Amino acid sequence: MRRLYVSVLLSSLFAASAHADFTIPGYELVHTSPVETTLTNPDLREPVTVWTELFDGAKKEIVIAQFYAVSKPGTAFEKVLASLTAAGQRGVKIRFLLDQKGVGLSEAATIAQIKAIPNLDLRLIDFNKVTGNGIVHAKYLAVDGQVAYIGSQNFDWRSFEHIHETGLKITEPAMVSQVQAIFEQDWQAQALTSQGSRATVLNSKVVPANYAQNAFLLASPNAYNPAGVGDSETGLPALLADAKSEVRIQLLDYAPLSYGPNRTRPYYAVIDNAVRAAAQRGVKIKLMVSNWNTEAPAIAYLKSLALVPNVEIRIVTLPTASTGFIPFARVIHSKTMSIDGKLAWVGTSNWAGGYFDLSRNLEVVLRNDAMAQRIAALHEQTWNSAYAQPIDINKQYPKPAKAAPQGKE
Repeated sequence: MRRLYVSVLLSSLFAASAHADFTIPGYELVHTSPVETTLTNPDLREPVTVWTELFDGAKKEIVIAQFYAVSKPGTAFEKVLASLTAAGQRGVKIRFLLDQKGVGLSEAATIAQIKAIPNLDLRLIDFNKVTGNGIVHAKYLAVDGQVAYIGSQNFDWRSFEHIHETGLKITEPAMVSQVQAIFEQDWQAQALTSQGSRATVLNSKVVPANYAQNAFLLASPNAYNPAGVGDSETGLPALLADAKSEVRIQLLDYAPLSYGPNRTRPYYAVIDNAVRAAAQRGVKIKLMVSNWNTEAPAIAYLKSLALVPNVEIRIVTLPTASTGFIPFARVIHSKTMSIDGKLAWVGTSNWAGGYFDLSRNLEVVLRNDAMAQRIAALHEQTWNSAYAQPIDINKQYPKPAKAAPQGKE
């Protein structure tokens, strides 16, 4: 019955929508449909439009936190940079926090372009100095303390054209204030750690969210979360423990593994245990991951999970662009979940160790049927597409083509 409802909802959304704008009070769902795919969603605005609108409307301040930055002349993302530049030129104060590890993934020309924007202060934070082994993996911004954006979109031209991405424009005042507070905490942490001091610890014990709220923000790492923000590492298992019938999950990467020294992958079972426990209770789990997730050793754990009753796993492979192979693109990167058609999750974390415990990530949770069912329909669209195939536990998957075409890495 649930599947039928989602399918009907999906059909009605596609049939409707001359007007693109899917909102509930305080939140708008924003989505990048990869070009040259059938995964179009005309009722959802694209981030180029939303980010440009936010920057064009800024009056006093813009704050941005990102893992890395890559632009390319002639792409849609240039509109975003042009709007950000125009904001700086008219006197808007801009603070841009970039992860130190992400510099290696960034284009030097893009960083130079950002630095050249008037009234912009770009700072690099080494999150290793905060948690020992972490990054700023969150992708978010806030404008004038009145509107925020959280989602899977990196500050990368590919995220706006060639990657499946999902985010939320947020105008709900309490959550916007929390997003701003997280930025202020990390901005201060950058200043302290760059001078050899320790970042200020805000929580010595786990601070859970108030799960009864209709909307709440989870974040990691818990020790550095400001007031009102719940711990995502305990929050995700708690939400899965409350699932009754169906959980739909879409991710770039899922693995009960963390990241240790010398390329080791220590076992990290927190999320995997919660998923398996839900399935054991009879909850249907529909997990969809990108083909990048087929690397060893992660693929072995995915195959193991696929053997659990009530668990279905599909692997999504997007076609190469007509212009040729694009490094680190043509992939699903959204980090979303819908529980029982009643709860929606839109976040920035991959579901693996290092993200929920040691790195900065943000996750929005909404108890809203309309949003949860729209997220479920977005999942269903890709799940039923030609790009998604059930995991084959007997298949020896080839190394995924990330940086170069198959066989040339």
